[in-house]
Amino acid sequence: MRIRPLIACGLAALSLAAAGCSEEETDKASEDSTADLQQAAPPEPAAEPMSKPKVAKPKGKPPKKLVVKDLVAGKGAAAAAGDQLKVNYVGVSFATGKEFDSSFDSGQPLDFQLGASMVIPGWDKGVEGMKVGGRRMRTIPPELAYGAAGSPPAIGPDETLVFVIDLLGKG
Repeated sequence: MRIRPLIACGLAALSLAAAGCSEEETDKASEDSTADLQQAAPPEPAAEPMSKPKVAKPKGKPPKKLVVKDLVAGKGAAAAAGDQLKVNYVGVSFATGKEFDSSFDSGQPLDFQLGASMVIPGWDKGVEGMKVGGRRMRTIPPELAYGAAGSPPAIGPDETLVFVIDLLGKG
C-alpha cells in the first residue's frame, strides 16, 4: 500500500519539474537553434546553363591516357571527391564523331556524387578540380570508359569517348 503514495509523489514531482521550465529558457533554446541555422554555409549557387556545344570529330590517333582541357574557366567552387554535382554534357565517339548521348537534348542535367563510382572512371577523374560555371572537354580512353564490353548499341567495344561537360552546381 505504500507504493501508491510514492508513485503519486513521483508523478507530482515530474509535473512540477516540467512546469518549471520558463518561457525565457524556451526562447533561448529557439534562438540558439536559429543562430546555428544562420551560420551554416549557403549552397553553391548554380551557374547559368550554356548552350549545347558542337563537338567536332577528333583528328589523329586516340590518346592512351585521359586528356582534360578547360574550354571555359569556372568562377565557382572546385569539385572535390564526395561532392554532389549537377552537370550538362554531350558525349561523342572519338572514332566517328557521332553523338551518342546528351543531357542538353533531354533537358535533364545529370546529378551524381563525384568519386562514388556512379559514372565511368574517366568522369570521376576528369571532373575533379573543375569549377562551377566551367566547361571542360575530356577525351577518355576505353580503360577509363566502358572497356572491351562497350555499352551497346551506342558505344562499341574499346571505344575512346569525348565528353564536353558544363558544371552547373554543387550540393
